[in-house]
Amino acid sequence: MKMTFRWFGEKSDTVTLEQIRQIPGITGLMGFLDYKAAGEVWEKEEIEKYITPIHSAGLACEVIESVNVHEDIKMGINKRDEYIENYKTTIRNLASFGVKVIVYNFMPVLDWLRTDLSYLNPDDNSESMFYDEAELEGISPLELVKRTADGSKGFSMPGWEPERLKELETTLAHYADVTPDKLRENYKYFLDAIIPVCEECDIIMACHPDDPAWPIFGLPRIAHSFEDFEKIIKLHDSPRHSLCICSGSLGTNLSNNIPDIIVHFGGMGRIACLHIRNLKHMGYRRFRESSHLSSDGDLDMFAIVKAMYDTCPESYVRPDHGRMIWGETGRPGYGLYDRALGAAYLNGLYEAIEKQ
Repeated sequence: MKMTFRWFGEKSDTVTLEQIRQIPGITGLMGFLDYKAAGEVWEKEEIEKYITPIHSAGLACEVIESVNVHEDIKMGINKRDEYIENYKTTIRNLASFGVKVIVYNFMPVLDWLRTDLSYLNPDDNSESMFYDEAELEGISPLELVKRTADGSKGFSMPGWEPERLKELETTLAHYADVTPDKLRENYKYFLDAIIPVCEECDIIMACHPDDPAWPIFGLPRIAHSFEDFEKIIKLHDSPRHSLCICSGSLGTNLSNNIPDIIVHFGGMGRIACLHIRNLKHMGYRRFRESSHLSSDGDLDMFAIVKAMYDTCPESYVRPDHGRMIWGETGRPGYGLYDRALGAAYLNGLYEAIEKQ
């Protein structure tokens, strides 16, 4: 297990590299250029500026997250070939700096979704991200975007970049005729174009699940169950086409057996990395993000880590969203303290399993 931590960069993160380096067991980062719009090339100069301080701090940066896929690619329209060429260039540029895995998603328009970014947990007064499907009734996607922006505390939120959502109404209209099968067809077109470049550059593409694990606002979503992943893996037969298993995303639907999903696809060699976190269900499609501790939520962290140990122990792992605790303020879900506790807990589970 290669334990990592997500970091947004010196100018965009309240957490410093020195603090990350002091978390026991952290060997590297899952990186992100949060100012890059979908479809833009990540230039070598930009990548170097981000990665050089990481290496200077004694940390690796072999995983890059959120190289966002442009909506034209997902819809199969207009300039998709141009944006695919840009994506190929970004893959080559990242590979030249030692990047081994690119985490991305194929969610139409709206990325991960919460209805409250700073829900006050009544049991301990910590703050966490929260979702209640009932709160979406009667509001438009545009209103939801505004609510998310207002709750972000001035920080960029992965998947909710203003540039990506500025033509939201037009984009939503385009999706009216896009079925799940059509979205998979467009996904295959994308994979068939980029995976040969990944093979050339020794990079793995890791698809992140839909979050939450069901369709939103009538948009097709095709990556939130065992059956979905089986269809995705069959789209292109290459070990460079892989998965990022996010326990929190899949765990929004309790019918998903996450350890079984890990065992199956890990055994196939098709899991490149994992985002591991816990959450607490509070009713139908209503949940809050909890600490990583199994007993604080509804997911079995031991079973998840054991499945990884048994089938894909060399995967990159990071503690995912954390609560805001001990008076910390910062980007919702991405504070230092609770994620550091999560990393320590996951490392403890892994060591215990290893020594058994």
